Amino acid sequence: MTLEFAPFIPWIVIAALAVLAVVLSALGFLRGVRGTAIRLAASIAVLAALANPLLLQEERDPLTTVVPVIVDRSQSQQIAGRAEETDQALQGIRDRLGRFPNIEPRIVEVTDPGDSDAPSTKLFEALAAATTDVPPARVGGAIFVTDGQVHDIPAENQALPFDAPVHSLITGKADEFDRRIEVLRAPRFGIVDEEQELTFRVFDDGEASNQPADVSVRMNGEDLGTVPAVPGAETSFAFRVPRGGNNVLEFSVAATPGEVTDVNNRAIHLIEGIRQNLRVLLVSGEPHAGERAWRNLLKSDASVDLVHFTILRPPEKQDGTPINELSLIAFPTRELFVEKINDFDLIIFDRYQHRGVLPILYYDYIAEYVRNGGALLIAAGPEHAGQDSIALTPLESVLPATPTGDVHQAGFYPRLSEQGKRHPVTRGLDGSAVEPPQWGRWFRSVDVGRTDGETVMTGDGDRPLLVLNRANEGRVAMLLSDQGWLWARGFEGGGPHVSLYRRIAHWLMKEPELEEEALKARATGRTLEVTRQTIGDAPGPATITTPSGETIALNLNEIQPGLYRGESRMTETGLFTITNGDFSTLVHVGAVDAPEFRAMISTTDTLAPISQETRGLTARLDDGDETVRIPDILPVRGEVRVADDRRMLIKLTDETVLKGVNTLPLFAGFAGLGILLLAVSAMWWREGR
Repeated sequence: MTLEFAPFIPWIVIAALAVLAVVLSALGFLRGVRGTAIRLAASIAVLAALANPLLLQEERDPLTTVVPVIVDRSQSQQIAGRAEETDQALQGIRDRLGRFPNIEPRIVEVTDPGDSDAPSTKLFEALAAATTDVPPARVGGAIFVTDGQVHDIPAENQALPFDAPVHSLITGKADEFDRRIEVLRAPRFGIVDEEQELTFRVFDDGEASNQPADVSVRMNGEDLGTVPAVPGAETSFAFRVPRGGNNVLEFSVAATPGEVTDVNNRAIHLIEGIRQNLRVLLVSGEPHAGERAWRNLLKSDASVDLVHFTILRPPEKQDGTPINELSLIAFPTRELFVEKINDFDLIIFDRYQHRGVLPILYYDYIAEYVRNGGALLIAAGPEHAGQDSIALTPLESVLPATPTGDVHQAGFYPRLSEQGKRHPVTRGLDGSAVEPPQWGRWFRSVDVGRTDGETVMTGDGDRPLLVLNRANEGRVAMLLSDQGWLWARGFEGGGPHVSLYRRIAHWLMKEPELEEEALKARATGRTLEVTRQTIGDAPGPATITTPSGETIALNLNEIQPGLYRGESRMTETGLFTITNGDFSTLVHVGAVDAPEFRAMISTTDTLAPISQETRGLTARLDDGDETVRIPDILPVRGEVRVADDRRMLIKLTDETVLKGVNTLPLFAGFAGLGILLLAVSAMWWREGR
């Protein structure tokens, strides 16, 4: 109870009246005036009534003690029965805390954030969020249910936002073992076909092992062999980047009997392949209008080193001009087609005919170059139908079309064949979606009798115009007209000659984006996008295998002829395998080195120092007999000074909440009136004597 005043008049007036009463009383006492004491008492009673004293009594209720219970639901908690232990522990904690009406549990379940590319377990961040709106004095303690793999443990100089015990209940077993692999150092970029080196390490968490581990290595799904590695020691691996663009290098170590999970037995490294300048050999049979279109296209590409020869002076031309007066460069046939032929990524014969410049044997060399993985483009003109056609040389063995000897002369619109509408080289060319195509006409094509591979463009009367084919390891393309330059000149509106020529060249040089049959996948955040290219029938759904081993069927919808796509949001993070028919690809969702997958064994080492510092308890839920044992709750009042190794201590709060205030005016009502009447009556009685 407390005493307060609510004066009816200002305090300064009451003070003045009090001073006046004291002065008059002092004079009365000095002069011996009778009744001065009674007058002073009456004055005090009147002044007290004017001050209006109040007696206050507060009504308060005790506040509950808040206990945050932070439950780890991260991916490492989904293995080896830990999820079941967590559920049992959570129910047991609820039951035990429910026995105490003055304890308020706050359950917070921490899952892998769906928008995070690098998932990690952040329990202390969740603890801080759960106690933000609670005064520190009301927090009686915190309970963690986790496997111990926590990635935001405060540093030694960082204090918790409250002074109460922190308890940790650890799922999993004490003797767990796990083998994992990590890529330590690796380049992010690499020159195609140049040797690169990276370093990886195999870790044995739990039981130490010095037995070598066999690590299988795959690049873009292709086996590169097996590398022996000693656990705990760094191992180097040399490799070559096979192609431009994104390349997935995968390392996998065989699962060890008894390990908790094989999710982290695979590690990947993404390396961007960079092509050095492509070397292209362009051989023109004679100057013509279309020659410049090829030359300009290739010269405009900074990534292409072009070697161009035009045969202006055939060997049979003998006019007596001295050699030292000729300004023409001799055609270095042996150097180009014998000594350095394998240095070229692409050979183009543009309206070239066999006129004795190349010995017959050299055509055999070119055919062998193609079969061994080289690329050849024939841009055919009328010469290809004549008696000097290169189709009548040993080069015929790799050509997909044989000329009949006729040249068709008539205006026509180049059109995409049914295969061409689905083939990545010609699919979606500007102007091809309408009939007739929105591009200019051509007026000449070479007739052929048979075709192998895919005819992706046709001319007048469905005659083959562009034929693509594979020859063993190499590729060959035949453009059976020399009229493409009309598009370059803008005749009748022109046409997509740059896109067409560039796609042909890149397909010949095996760019992954232009493969007829391909399965690709990419991740944007947590969204996995799968793309399937095919020139055949609908490929059906793709199968996604998650890092945890779950399989998901993903429907692929046709977005363009021959191009199917589907996407799905993933809840897990890690290396996903996507399959469709005979095709398979890998994609990593989230950061490659996500903390959540570095270590997966259950451990008490991470949280034990926090519990020890706050006088809390760190205990395993499974003590070895396959049963979940949950420690009892012991509420205590006052500061927790000593930890209990069997029970979880909860510090009860002394905080209260104000419900109301009872007010009793001391000079109100009959009591106050009686006191004043008594004072006045005493004065009157004394004055009457």
